[in-house]
Amino acid sequence: MSEHGEFWFRFWGVRGSIPCPGPETAIYGGNTSCVEVRCGPYIIILDGGSGLRPLGVHLMSQSPIDADIFYSHTHLDHVIGFPFFVPFFNPRNKFKLWAGHLVPEYTLRGVLEMMLTPPLFPVPLDIVQAELTFKDFPAGESFEVRPGVLVRTVALNHPNNATGYRIEYKGRSVCYITDTEHVEGHLDEQIIGLVEGADYMIYDATYTDEEYPNFRTWGHSTWQEGVRLADAANVKTLVIFHHDPAHKDEVMDRISAEAERMRPGGVMVAKEKIIQTLIP
Repeated sequence: MSEHGEFWFRFWGVRGSIPCPGPETAIYGGNTSCVEVRCGPYIIILDGGSGLRPLGVHLMSQSPIDADIFYSHTHLDHVIGFPFFVPFFNPRNKFKLWAGHLVPEYTLRGVLEMMLTPPLFPVPLDIVQAELTFKDFPAGESFEVRPGVLVRTVALNHPNNATGYRIEYKGRSVCYITDTEHVEGHLDEQIIGLVEGADYMIYDATYTDEEYPNFRTWGHSTWQEGVRLADAANVKTLVIFHHDPAHKDEVMDRISAEAERMRPGGVMVAKEKIIQTLIP
């Protein structure tokens, strides 16, 4: 039994593209993508953006740690927290790192090693003292990553590829669908198939429908498309996520109110440090 129930998740980074901490983003948060998921005694981390650093500080009191980290993709805003995650420097800890968007051209270990290469970064991957295991797979596969914890995956529409995830535990589910671009007027059937009936769908809602025409081909979606997908797939709660760094708290407040009017009681906007419990 974990400290906040058997199955829950918490946001440590909710932004896309670049960290933007400060007074204008204090309510919703300014770190880039990182979500902590607890399935009973098991820890799953979704993405390693700048939010991975405060999560690491929080986890230090829980060593030894044996956890899984799933990357949606390896663009900089989703991996920048890697070298600043302090549990990596404790030899008592173990981590499995998963990626479904790189093979056969790349591997996750190889990409992270490239990032930690001079002159981009002064120390190599070898400085990590925890036990790291790298798991590359083609998106579309499913895994029982821990006893009773099923992870299903799907390929997403994003430059250089990305992977969406569904985590199932004790009959409940949370889906993580970020960094994907929709086709206007056509719901993504692969996403619908993955998220059908989910309790929560965390969705890339970087833009509004009004903003989106200025950002076609950038690889992101809108909160309104998230509503359409959630309705089509009978998702209980849509979570608006991967906020545009230009969207200050007042903008996010307006989006929250508009989304609630469109989907009363079935939508929320991701905020850092907020816990959502699936099984109390």
